Amino acid sequence: MKMKRIFAAVASLVMLGAFTACGSDTSSTSSDANSNANANNSNSDTDNSNDTNDTNDNSDSNTDSGSADGKTVGIAMPTKSLERWNRDGEYLKDQFESAGYKVELKYSDNDTNQQNNDIQGMIADKVDLLLIAAIDGSTLSQTLSDAKDAGIPVIAYDRLIMNTDAVSYYVSFDNYTVGKLQGEYVIDALDLENSDGPYNIEFTAGDPADNNAGFFFNGAYDAVKKYIDAGKLKIPSGKKTFEQVATESWSTDKALENMQNTLASYYSDGTQLDVALCSNDSTALGVAQAIASDYNGKNTPIVTGQDGDIANLKNIVDGKQSMTVYKNVNDEAGVTLEVSKAILSGQTPDAGLVSSLSAEATYDTESYDNGVKVVPSYLLVPYVITNENLDILVDTGLYKWDSSNKYLESTASTT
Repeated sequence: MKMKRIFAAVASLVMLGAFTACGSDTSSTSSDANSNANANNSNSDTDNSNDTNDTNDNSDSNTDSGSADGKTVGIAMPTKSLERWNRDGEYLKDQFESAGYKVELKYSDNDTNQQNNDIQGMIADKVDLLLIAAIDGSTLSQTLSDAKDAGIPVIAYDRLIMNTDAVSYYVSFDNYTVGKLQGEYVIDALDLENSDGPYNIEFTAGDPADNNAGFFFNGAYDAVKKYIDAGKLKIPSGKKTFEQVATESWSTDKALENMQNTLASYYSDGTQLDVALCSNDSTALGVAQAIASDYNGKNTPIVTGQDGDIANLKNIVDGKQSMTVYKNVNDEAGVTLEVSKAILSGQTPDAGLVSSLSAEATYDTESYDNGVKVVPSYLLVPYVITNENLDILVDTGLYKWDSSNKYLESTASTT
């Protein structure tokens, strides 16, 4: 089957050290929404220990094009309350400091006002480059206008920043491919090329405020569309547009509630649900909970995800989730470092940089229009994780087996 070929290709890439990854877009659960109550405490989610410490001893390690020359990189992450952003922030910090740069790292408590304030503070500190994973990509226009006036280049990290010409580059994963991989997994798992069906499918998409969410959904829907059109896949709820299945803040609780409502309205009589196609792991977690508590069917539905969150990897082992699309933050941080070094040394990064990157990536100048400009983008390649190839995650160094050798644990110091 096609999935076996995918897994074989994945394993080969791991051996070659060519894997890349990212989120993804990752997700904001209900715990993020609750944290907004602390928005007035500007230090509640800020890592001040990262500002400029422990960098001078590393300056000799910057042997690539251009010297760090005491330059400072300002990094704005959405929140410390989610595993993936802790990983991204710490790996970015480590990579830049190892290259000799000073780092000012801020986590913004998933509050857009605080993130604007954090970035304004870094502009006032005269950082040499801003690296921003936006909470809401539509809320930073004025702040980034100030950055542009100050001559500070901006890289949008993982999530595209909208409605501004101040963004120089975008580094992320191929977000459309994330969804496409989810859809292709469903096609292979149900053998839709050779079976007549019909099978029932429901979609759960991400946060409308996250530009990536539409790419994830479209990639998945486009992959399975011909089977929907042919009647092999049916959507009993009739919800087949992004707007109908979007999940505010990528919330686990909202995904749980939405799936419970869908099950009560369309599956209470025992109608079989075959596929719950979820855009990421936090929504998949809620959907799996709803299936466990409210689904009357006799089968175990296919549940997709994205990010490789620990709770979801446990669900994969336990058979409650079928797969996740994984994006290696080490690779995303490494590519971001190379793009940043080129900018800070006075170069203009373009397609020529791809061949020197440590991870597989493409250079895209067409796909990511933020409403003001098409932002040049470096897009890394995600890959599929199932219960059959969890060791791939261990090989990244970001996960390890627990003492029982059954479930995976994070190797990060903070999760």
